[in-house]
Amino acid sequence: MKFFLLTLLTFSLTGSQAQPDRWQQKVKYDMDITMDVQTNRFTGKQKLEYWNNSSDTLKKVFYHLYWNAFQPNSMMDTRSRELGKIGEGNNRDWDQRVRDRILHLTPEEIGYQKILSLKMNGVVQQYNVQETILEVVLSKPILPRSRVVFDMDFEAQVPLQVRRSGRDNPNTGVRYSMSQWYPKICAYDYNGWHPTPYVAREFYGVWGDFNVKITIDRSYILGGTGYLQNANQVGYGYEAKNVKPARPSGNTLTWHFNAPNVHDFVWAADPDFKHITREISNGPVIHVLYKNKPGNTANDDAWTEVADAAVTVLPFIEKHFGEYPYKQYSFIHGGDGGMEYPMATLISGPGLGTAFHELMHSWYQMMLNTNESMYAWMDEGFTSYASSMVGSYYREQKNKQVTGNAVATGPANTAAAADLPKFHAGAYRNYFNLVASGVEEPLTTHADHFNSNYAYSVAAYSKGQVFLSQLGYIIGEKQNSELLLEYYKQWRFKSPNADDFIRVAEKLSNIKLDWYKEYWVNTTKTIDYGIDSLWQEGTKTKIRLKMHGEMPMPLDVALEFKDGSRQTAYIPQYLMFGEKPSEDTIPRRVHEPWKWTHRTYVFEVDNTLMNIKSIEIDPTYRMADINRRNNKLVLSF
Repeated sequence: MKFFLLTLLTFSLTGSQAQPDRWQQKVKYDMDITMDVQTNRFTGKQKLEYWNNSSDTLKKVFYHLYWNAFQPNSMMDTRSRELGKIGEGNNRDWDQRVRDRILHLTPEEIGYQKILSLKMNGVVQQYNVQETILEVVLSKPILPRSRVVFDMDFEAQVPLQVRRSGRDNPNTGVRYSMSQWYPKICAYDYNGWHPTPYVAREFYGVWGDFNVKITIDRSYILGGTGYLQNANQVGYGYEAKNVKPARPSGNTLTWHFNAPNVHDFVWAADPDFKHITREISNGPVIHVLYKNKPGNTANDDAWTEVADAAVTVLPFIEKHFGEYPYKQYSFIHGGDGGMEYPMATLISGPGLGTAFHELMHSWYQMMLNTNESMYAWMDEGFTSYASSMVGSYYREQKNKQVTGNAVATGPANTAAAADLPKFHAGAYRNYFNLVASGVEEPLTTHADHFNSNYAYSVAAYSKGQVFLSQLGYIIGEKQNSELLLEYYKQWRFKSPNADDFIRVAEKLSNIKLDWYKEYWVNTTKTIDYGIDSLWQEGTKTKIRLKMHGEMPMPLDVALEFKDGSRQTAYIPQYLMFGEKPSEDTIPRRVHEPWKWTHRTYVFEVDNTLMNIKSIEIDPTYRMADINRRNNKLVLSF
């Protein structure tokens, strides 16, 4: 028995030590909201329990007041109008949803969040509102590894829909899209406070629990983060089977949500929402809430497919990217495009591409929670990579249903030219166009500080997606697939950064990869390899390759001979200190690593020059070589 207990203890310690151990702050929100649908304003009481799990003494805290951005001459307004000066006509660089609309909002249309009172442990605190950031100089510091309680009274006005959140969007007809709607404490981590003003883009939150009560006109139907605690009282499709809702009398109804272990909370409301659900065996309930014009059956069908498609793809997602740990997920009609939140997303229409993308954000942001301002490419890029795979899988399943057979299908963005890979082709195309434009900036650029919306969008979504696809070229597709699962297992709920991801990749592949992150993420250096020359010596052929670009890479060189046989010459990059496994059944010869300091490299083939039919660098096109014209040589003699 002692031996068994000792073994069990050793196993437990070994398992726990294998997991990253990084302190994180913790929060618990209790909020009580009363919404007035006539004035589009609400009052709120917020109790915030805050655990300082760091070894630091905190003399200040900061809150986000996101809706203060929707006021004339705010940072968001000014930045948008400045970017609108780049380009002309419909090609201006500003976000078309924002443009200069904030400047023209009336007092009844602006958004605001006003703090009426703030106490810590019952003591009144002094604070300073700096547009979208609330700075609180504490009357007493928060000591390391201690807990405090903040009590806040606040009021807010819902802005006219401009960006992500708001009311009365003419494109959707949805009354309220309630994201970034409450005073939210800023993240504090090993890099200190992150009081990032709301200028345009990404977010970063603190893990915790949300207990939210929303009192609103009884005709309104809500969807949002978390689990509805009074479903049988509320009804509207949330009630249990065979239960008749017992709504209380009066003009209002209180919706009570609870959301454990999340870092944000979103909700939306409209009196004309339709609500459909799907239950997944041993999985979450899928909710779809949408608004529709009477008689528009095509739109009904499209939203129904969103619900059914989620059921179809979830097993595939969990197999390749990790388990979904919550009991529900909601697709909610609202917002101005697609915007992800814990357990829910706001989408302006039933497009499956957007739905899959936002669903995959549940993995790459909602459960991993990187600092999106600094690592937007790890959020948007990884999500784009994953949603491309999910979309391909779904189309394959639909083809099976139609034909009754397995049908190979390509990705959504099928390559339009011969110099693009089979999968993730659109991302490669966008990246190549960005390079050609001359306005590319490093992925390390803060999301709000890119010089153009164009450079940010392609960097975060496309270059981030190519990062993963190209990593599969470096370490092998099988290892890349295993990597995404291992990354999820190790860093779920722990807010990883780029180095954390690279270390998981290095340990799994047994290949050094810091150089890859350095070049692809920290610089804008590009890849360009070419076939320089070849000649015969005796019965063997010498092939010289040249590195024209600034970024080193390993190379797969495909050789085809006139007798129909094929061979792969694999040339590791010196900085890897390792090599990827063979990815196919074609005979492969591993050559000496290419030292990045050397512009040329010569390798030998055991065949005469006359017997070689063709030579091609990277026949899978996964390497983002900006000039493939020099990658292939066909010998005609």
